[in-house]
Amino acid sequence: MGDIKRASLDWQGEGLAFKGTLGSGYTFDLVNPAGEAGGSPMEFLLAGVAGCTAMDVIHILRKKRLNVHGFTVEIVGERAEEHPKVYTNVEITFVVRGEDIQPRDVAEAIRLSKDKYCSASAMFVRAGAEVHTSYRIEAPDAASE
Repeated sequence: MGDIKRASLDWQGEGLAFKGTLGSGYTFDLVNPAGEAGGSPMEFLLAGVAGCTAMDVIHILRKKRLNVHGFTVEIVGERAEEHPKVYTNVEITFVVRGEDIQPRDVAEAIRLSKDKYCSASAMFVRAGAEVHTSYRIEAPDAASE
């Protein structure tokens, strides 16, 4: 049997507002429409993909002992107009901040995440979404040094 994950949702008594609890004990607010009170289920799906690939890529870059000072993953998803309104196109941008970071190292880390390690993005691809990636390398901020 594989790795089992758990989550539960408790309706908050009005509208489409739920308190979520993950198997780890972490809690979050899930609402529709999304706003400051909580995120929507579809936003959390994007965040899950971004988190999965971010953890892969930063792990690989650190394993290569690269001088990474900052790392951000930005994700944008486009949904179908008809129900079930699945994601059809996803753009993931990786921003790596550091010194002496080589493009080939970043590209390889992204490729490994996309093709081998990130189960969340693999689920999107298997569901028919096109997942595109890009990256940019920036010098570290002078203020953060």
